[in-house]
Amino acid sequence: MPRNYTAREAAQRLGISLDTLRRWDKTGRIRTARDERNRRVVPAAEVERLRTESHASGLSARNRFAGTVSSVEIDGLMAQVEIVVTEPTRVVALVTRDAVEELGLKPGMSATALVKSTSVMVER
Repeated sequence: MPRNYTAREAAQRLGISLDTLRRWDKTGRIRTARDERNRRVVPAAEVERLRTESHASGLSARNRFAGTVSSVEIDGLMAQVEIVVTEPTRVVALVTRDAVEELGLKPGMSATALVKSTSVMVER
């Protein structure tokens, strides 16, 4: 018999909240079933499908702003990255110098600002 996860277990394995899992179920992004007590369960194969589809960075964030890096200012261990997402909107993130070098951020390249709670992350 194929393994099923409870909704909470599936959400934890996917790195999302239980509310997000419920929203995904409602919109059809995830396939769920109901057990004999009418509780939502998620097949293990479905969890694996979503894990492999997720972004390579493994980050979960609803607020992603794709744009173009307009400036990178490095000072010691820290760097300031400015991304123009839609004129005249811009997102400015303070990140480590190592992160800028690892991502290879330079003005003119595309990048995405991920806003999660009070943190802004940058992915390329």
